[in-house]
Amino acid sequence: MPKQKTNKSVLKRVKITSSGKMLRKHQFGSGHLKRNKSKNALNRQKKTSVFFHGEAKTLRKVIGL
Repeated sequence: MPKQKTNKSVLKRVKITSSGKMLRKHQFGSGHLKRNKSKNALNRQKKTSVFFHGEAKTLRKVIGL
């Protein structure tokens, strides 16, 4: 069976903490059409969030960890 190719572009978008959790940023909120959104919604998008266990597991395979 062939090996899985590593995907280095994922490493640019994900930060791995010392405890092994994978953090990601939100896509929305940095571009245009901001005035229709509330301040609360925009501030929520600035924070990083943790990948769920299943997503992190598949991303680890793609990265090669």
